[in-house]
Amino acid sequence: MGVKIKELPKEERPRERLISYGASSLSNEELLAILIKSGSKKLSAKEIAQNLLSKYENIQEFDQITYEQLVRSSGIGDSKACAILAAIELGNRLHQSIPTLEKMKLASANIVFEYYQHSLSKKRQEHFYCIYVDNQKRFLKEKLLFVGTLNHSLVHPREIFKEAYLIEASGIICVHNHPSGVVTPSRDDIMLTQRLKEIGLLLGIPVLDHIIIGDYYYSFFENDNL
Repeated sequence: MGVKIKELPKEERPRERLISYGASSLSNEELLAILIKSGSKKLSAKEIAQNLLSKYENIQEFDQITYEQLVRSSGIGDSKACAILAAIELGNRLHQSIPTLEKMKLASANIVFEYYQHSLSKKRQEHFYCIYVDNQKRFLKEKLLFVGTLNHSLVHPREIFKEAYLIEASGIICVHNHPSGVVTPSRDDIMLTQRLKEIGLLLGIPVLDHIIIGDYYYSFFENDNL
């Protein structure tokens, strides 16, 4: 059984060290132990943190950890997993040049790119979002609709347009990332965009753009492909 944090000399405890010397003076293990708060019957909070970090070559890879991976780790339950994921997301948002789309007019694809660039550029899987806007292109809501390898047959228009009706949106901007960083549209990207465009025109809720996020961005609208 590991040594509990409360059994350590006061000057060696992560929280006390943070208060005395600042967060930058702590190791990754100590910072994570503070989020974990308490240990289990077999492991201390520092040992749980050490075990988690040992699964990754560097702290940047830890950004990709999921809830399912966390709760499979010894000593991590719902509460600890949620605290860790919340801290990671807060860290991501601190680095966003545009922290929120609330009340914004989405007049250009570059605004959308700046909002999603930091969070999506590091994802190992494709994430497909829809942004719903009013008739002035002002933001109403965003929704994650699909995670995985994007295929035009897997993204269901029903889910996309159902949300638009529920919130009385006037238009939709689709967004997804290419983990490779290369933003050239694939065949499936093109087929999906065309399919959604046709349905949007039929339903009276147009798809205003489809933006691919990578090292930079590709806008179907700006390239006259919508």
